[in-house]
Amino acid sequence: MKLLIKWLLSAAALLAVAHLYSGVVVQSFSSALVAALVIGLFNAVLRPVLIVLTLPVTVLTLGLFLFVINALMFYWAAALLDGFQVQGFTAALIGSLLYTLIGLVINSALESLFFKQ
Repeated sequence: MKLLIKWLLSAAALLAVAHLYSGVVVQSFSSALVAALVIGLFNAVLRPVLIVLTLPVTVLTLGLFLFVINALMFYWAAALLDGFQVQGFTAALIGSLLYTLIGLVINSALESLFFKQ
């Protein structure tokens, strides 16, 4: 149940990012659902591989290169999907930062909600 709620709220977070920042466009809630799923899959499968491969750069930049990896996941998801568009890498970077911040709030709220039960 928690996973389903998190998926729905992540899709809502994508819609919020599109509303807050004009560089990210989401056509509909169903497009946001698919985009949230693809971003989640990319973060679960590709992100760990990229982190290991770019570990020297990440260490040299004191972890700041992780922002670039997050932006790449966001950008690649938009490149694959029709209803989700990002207007360049800078928009992907800003959009991924907003999406991550909203995701942190969602995770915090879900943890406190499900921890009380």
